[in-house]
Amino acid sequence: MHDVLILAAHPDLAHSRVHRTLFDTLRRAEAGGPVRWSLRDLYALYPDYLIDVAAEQAALASAQLVVWLHPIHWYGMPPLMKLWCDEVLAFGWAYGPGGQALAGKDLWLVVSTGGTDASYSPTGHNRHFIDAFWPPYEQTAALCGMRFLPPAVLHGAHRAGDGEIAAHAEVIADRLLRYPDWPEIDDLPPCVPCDTPAGERPLPEP
Repeated sequence: MHDVLILAAHPDLAHSRVHRTLFDTLRRAEAGGPVRWSLRDLYALYPDYLIDVAAEQAALASAQLVVWLHPIHWYGMPPLMKLWCDEVLAFGWAYGPGGQALAGKDLWLVVSTGGTDASYSPTGHNRHFIDAFWPPYEQTAALCGMRFLPPAVLHGAHRAGDGEIAAHAEVIADRLLRYPDWPEIDDLPPCVPCDTPAGERPLPEP
């Protein structure tokens, strides 16, 4: 039984200093920590993009905190992470009538961006603050009855120094080891699930 499930999705992990450091730090920290977690590297598990839905749903069952760990690609998630959402977060399982499997769990987004912090502003070339890109994630969590925690972001990943990357990884590991004792989420209300009517989806074939 794991308290935390980390779903990592980087299409080119070998060339990512940020995510390789995160992987190494998280694996080392979990070995002796009070909180147990499982780190699932989706691109290593599913290089053919053929997702084992039953295995993924089983992994989610024992986690109270689900972490999505990935770089921001075109203001959203990498393609395999999106496919994971499409297939694993099924109607009648994760949301909709009878879809209560994830209700009451927490979702934490841990991401990196190629753009600098300044680029994510009304005066930067991305034209918006980074939180303008969270609504699809937040609504996905809400539809599943999950609480969306304040995301952790490392900006300017390509230019970040090794010390900055290492410090960021240690912060993420420390947060996980202290979960759910985070002052910034003490006052967050539980998520109110969205009621998705059965008629929103076609009836199954007889």
